[in-house]
Amino acid sequence: MEFRRAVLEDLPQLKSMYGEIVEHMEKDGNAIWDDVYPCSYLEADIECGELYLLQKEGEILSAFALCSSNAGETAIQWEKYGSKALYLDRFGVNAAYARKGIGSLMLERAKDIANTLGAEYLRLFVVESNVPAQNLYEKNGFSQGRGIYEERIEADYVLREYGYEIKL
Repeated sequence: MEFRRAVLEDLPQLKSMYGEIVEHMEKDGNAIWDDVYPCSYLEADIECGELYLLQKEGEILSAFALCSSNAGETAIQWEKYGSKALYLDRFGVNAAYARKGIGSLMLERAKDIANTLGAEYLRLFVVESNVPAQNLYEKNGFSQGRGIYEERIEADYVLREYGYEIKL
């Protein structure tokens, strides 16, 4: 397996992988992502050097973005507010590789990179209905902060998100 930063040539395969994740989530009754998010952000993530992926024999198994800020960062009471943190975004595991340890492996990689970049915490947001993701984060040592970030997607559609963090 090869872990590396994504490049623009990866974009078609990344969009395909995320599309399959969206279909899988919809089948499980967890329709949080759609044909706009997260795919519309991937190109900018790559251009900023923030998107990382895990690949095996040319197939992308998982990807995530590591960002220096998040729109919801002030909505949560973090363990140590104001400390240097990176935010894990657009974290996805290829549906064909779900429940095979790839998620935990990628969280370890994200922690390693964040630590190398001088962050004291790795933080993320997860929609309140996404219990499988919450379980993954808790299993890997993340703690839920107090508060909820409400992200307004449309006038009548609001995502309620929990903040999770781990000290590096």
